[in-house]
Amino acid sequence: MNVQVLRADRDYLPLPLIEGGGEVRAVVWPGMQARHRSMHYILLRAEMRTIPQRHATSEAVYYVIHGEGIIEDLDAGSVHPVHAGSVVLITPGSTYRIAAAARSDITCVGGPCPPDAALYPGATAERRS
Repeated sequence: MNVQVLRADRDYLPLPLIEGGGEVRAVVWPGMQARHRSMHYILLRAEMRTIPQRHATSEAVYYVIHGEGIIEDLDAGSVHPVHAGSVVLITPGSTYRIAAAARSDITCVGGPCPPDAALYPGATAERRS
């Protein structure tokens, strides 16, 4: 199949990348035959955050769909506010974390490119109905 239409509510692999309430879903990832791109759906509840992430040879890009929060650059010790419409670029080898604001959930899509195989050890795709 050359074209696939995927849904973040049905075609995904859950990823254990959250501290607190929320979820990360791998929608495009190597287990569904993607070779050069990953796309994750990230929903963080207010005041929740991802675990620290670092992709040695991949850059990561995230687009904020809804809400507001911060991207923490854990190497530099800096914090970057983000809101709906923000696009974030993270260079390879940088350690970062995404966090929701105190009074707002945040929803993002994005991920490392090329995919970071360490995120999907031994995983197989799940399909929800």
